Amino acid sequence: MRFLGFIFGAFAILAIVGLLAVLGAVHFYSRDLPDYRQLAVYEPPVTTRLHAGDGSLLAEYARERRLFVPITAIPPQVIGAFLSAEDKSFYEHGGIDFSGVIRALFTNLRNMGSDRRPVGASTITQQVAKNFLLGNEVSYGRKIREAILTFRIERTFSKDRILELYLNEIYLGMGSYGVAAASLNYFDKPLDKLSVAEIAYLAALPKAPSNYHPIKQREAATTRRNWVLDRMYEDGRITQEQWQEAKATPLTVRDASQGNTTRADYFAEEVRREIVSLYGDAALYEGGLSVRTSIDPAMQALAEKALREGLIDYDRRHGWRGPITRIDAATDWLAALREVPIPPGLIVPGIKPWRMAVVLSSDAKAASIGLLDGAKGTIPLSELTWARPTTANQGVGGAPRKPGDVFKVGDVVAVEELKAGEGVFGLRQIPNVGGALVALDPHTGRVLAMVGGWSYNESQFNRATQALRQPGSTFKPFVYATALESGLTPSTLVMDSPFVADQGPGMPPWRPANYGHDFLGAITLRVALEKSRNLVTARLAYYLGIDKVKALAERFGVVIDLPPYLAMSLGAGETTLLRMTAAYGQFVNGGKKITPSFIDRVQDRRGRTVFKHDMRPCEGCGATSFSDQAPPVIPDNRPEVIDAGTAYQMVSILQGVVERGTGGRVRAVGKPIAGKTGTSNDSKDVWFIGFSPDLVAGVFVGFDQPRTLGGKETGGVVAAPIFRDFMKAALADKPGIPFRIPPGLRFVRVNPATGAPAGPGERAIFEAFKPGTEPFGSRPVLDGSADGSFTMDGFGNDSDFLGAIGAPSPGGGAPAAGDSATGGLY
Repeated sequence: MRFLGFIFGAFAILAIVGLLAVLGAVHFYSRDLPDYRQLAVYEPPVTTRLHAGDGSLLAEYARERRLFVPITAIPPQVIGAFLSAEDKSFYEHGGIDFSGVIRALFTNLRNMGSDRRPVGASTITQQVAKNFLLGNEVSYGRKIREAILTFRIERTFSKDRILELYLNEIYLGMGSYGVAAASLNYFDKPLDKLSVAEIAYLAALPKAPSNYHPIKQREAATTRRNWVLDRMYEDGRITQEQWQEAKATPLTVRDASQGNTTRADYFAEEVRREIVSLYGDAALYEGGLSVRTSIDPAMQALAEKALREGLIDYDRRHGWRGPITRIDAATDWLAALREVPIPPGLIVPGIKPWRMAVVLSSDAKAASIGLLDGAKGTIPLSELTWARPTTANQGVGGAPRKPGDVFKVGDVVAVEELKAGEGVFGLRQIPNVGGALVALDPHTGRVLAMVGGWSYNESQFNRATQALRQPGSTFKPFVYATALESGLTPSTLVMDSPFVADQGPGMPPWRPANYGHDFLGAITLRVALEKSRNLVTARLAYYLGIDKVKALAERFGVVIDLPPYLAMSLGAGETTLLRMTAAYGQFVNGGKKITPSFIDRVQDRRGRTVFKHDMRPCEGCGATSFSDQAPPVIPDNRPEVIDAGTAYQMVSILQGVVERGTGGRVRAVGKPIAGKTGTSNDSKDVWFIGFSPDLVAGVFVGFDQPRTLGGKETGGVVAAPIFRDFMKAALADKPGIPFRIPPGLRFVRVNPATGAPAGPGERAIFEAFKPGTEPFGSRPVLDGSADGSFTMDGFGNDSDFLGAIGAPSPGGGAPAAGDSATGGLY
């Protein structure tokens, strides 16, 4: 009995010592434990997603790609798969699975001496404690701290909350944090659309995502997935039929870019910058914002196609600039070709892929080429006729007669396969000219499409928003709008004759000239703008005063502060394509102010709207049901930048530019279209800005370092065809509705050349006049003498004309340094 008492006492002492040791360890390792209560308000970094107008994904921004999904929104089968794979007794244990620990202990004892990694027995709660609060340090101390935190977490939070944290935090490879992000990254599907096989693969990843890569370690990944399927079947989470079918399914994944994704890199970058300016970097990369943008994916694709084809057309007119580089093709040409860096502009989303190739040989009819994948093909002579050699001053030589006239063996060139599988290729060349196209809704300012250059991979510089260039004659409508606003009419006669303006003391006289250096005499404002006559525009600006033109241009948002020099009236100032396009939109929308916008709505991670572009009040829009009540009426609170009548007069004149003037190439759209060409001095910048009743678009083409595009490369030749191709495609399925006419205008049948009322059988158009300005009798001609003074000849019955527009108020002054408006602006 004394011996038994001794043994019992010894055990009691050991138990007390052990308990004290445990309590001491708990106290020691509890001193600097992180506050587990922070998990109650834990907001993990979540991906910000940009969506196009149709809901397709445009871009994602994140430091950790994660989409937080509440546990109530996660399908039960997804939850069941992770429980079967990671912690099947999660809802039964108190944080630590002691039976699992014992099983892991015996397993590790059996595996001692082998190369097998020790088996763990961490529960989901333990993984939450490790991932959120402790990190991945391998030590007994960390395991003790983990156990302490695990018990505290279990006492504080519900099982569902713990599981919600786990499923949204766990790293699952390919930059995916949480099950929702992994579902999109691996399968391009939301969680509720996953198959059993796909769910099992995701549940196989927490152990070691890099060991189960679906492509690099496909066999190991399939084996691990099938193991999860076995566990799910054993736990009764799937039927035998589902189990067998899932195990027989090949493991296939696809990148999210292959799914419902819109590519618009220049546009997305503009949105990114705006989000940063509104909310900061942290909100963009961690805030989980949902941004609905204005872009129309179909229209964006049309814009990219039209601009790139237009740049290619221009580039080909100016010949072949030579190969990308040269290599030694006599030995191992494939190895040498693979060492050549792929030019960034070679791969362009939205067009048929171009490939890099090396010329291996050539004869009189074709050249033989080798490709990066080791395949070979040919370039026939018929695909080389455009590749004329360049000469000095952007000239080109004659068409090549044989492939050897274009390139030599060893030349590395860009090619495009003409027909899949036939091995016949066309020679391609990355354009070195820049350009941009932007399209927007003229009623709201929503930007529907934007292309800022040939390729975002090649240059992130957005030529639609960042390039300040001279608009040339696309600025003229604002001079004519000033004239109409001041009381002149589309039928007012102005002299198209030599004009000289005094620029001030010590400055030479300013002598603008027409593009063709010819004169038409007395012509109407309409004809002057349709034919883009510089002398008439300069004469008008001088007569009205450049300050009036400056004020109207700034009101339209063309420029922020236009220099008050006469040269500005011919487009010698600088602006951006987006500003010009939005300004033209204010003509067609009836003179209402619009501001270009890229974002329709921003929601935070909880779905609350934190930003709306359209802030107009809408009584009745929040109704939960509708029963024959009248639809809500949303007020039009856009400020007016110009009278609606004046705006329509400009629309009508600009429609004449397309029908009878410099924009004739745009007539091929086949629907009501208005617009204006623009070409700066020496053809350094070429433009076309135009619109239909519900769509306005602008095109700009020019070298990034300004230099001439060529002697005859005007806005009507280079930019107008791009605009035409885009509008023709964008309006293909739209009815050809006429431009809207505001009330109060009076239409008179006039001769378009003279502006006088047309007689029987005379060629005529219906011209819009404001009440009291209709033409009758003999009419005055706005003229100017060589010294810049003005007279009104032939007043006849219009003796009150000066009273309508005010006395002459010459304006002008010296042009800014570097301005040159003496050449032909067209």
